[in-house]
Amino acid sequence: MAEEAKSLETARADRSVWLMKCPTVVSRAWQEAATAAASSSSSSDAAAGANPNPNPVVAKFKMEMAQKGNGNTPKSYSLNMFKDFVPMCVFSESNQGKLACEGKVGHKFDMEPHSDNLANYGKLCRERTEKSMIKNRKLMVLVNDNGMSMRPLPGLQKEKKPLPVKPSDMKRTRRDRRELENILFKLFERQPNWSLKNLMQETDQPEQFLKEILNDLCFYNKRGPNQGTHELKPEYKKSTEDADATAS
Repeated sequence: MAEEAKSLETARADRSVWLMKCPTVVSRAWQEAATAAASSSSSSDAAAGANPNPNPVVAKFKMEMAQKGNGNTPKSYSLNMFKDFVPMCVFSESNQGKLACEGKVGHKFDMEPHSDNLANYGKLCRERTEKSMIKNRKLMVLVNDNGMSMRPLPGLQKEKKPLPVKPSDMKRTRRDRRELENILFKLFERQPNWSLKNLMQETDQPEQFLKEILNDLCFYNKRGPNQGTHELKPEYKKSTEDADATAS
């Protein structure tokens, strides 16, 4: 343990950094822009010296993506800043395997599609849900086509006793966050109010992970006729209704 502690660079450990959680389409667009900027800056450096701007502008604020998306991919996003969150640090690893603490997270941003793009975002969620439901079938060619190798020989058939279910097998496995969001949108289209217990049965997801997603998408009814249930926030409810009207 002492050797591992020595290999961690902590010179920047007290630096305040910002953490932003953004959709996959946004991070992918930024990575492509950063790669293109790096290649162009390397060629310009060779001709005119050092690049004065190592951090290229890849988005315009509201937050509006400078790159053009495909299909129903949202272009405008809203940023929600939070200061009340679990203390976190940012770590990095170089190509040589050197670890470093880059600082402490002082501000956290959650990026979500802007209200201008809710209709397109609803369509995008539907497309992802439909794609996730398509099962790819595989065909296998058997060399021995008489089927004898697939038939049990007489007298060798035995009844198999069901194996006891281990506690580890009963643990719920996390789905991809975006896939789970799409499933939840479908469930709330079926009915507007759901209890946490019923949603766990429908999605087969860990309780804590499901609560985290529900806090982003829904509000909890503490009183009234729907007490104890979750309901979609108005902005997400509007996107599903607009998508239904467009589909009909």
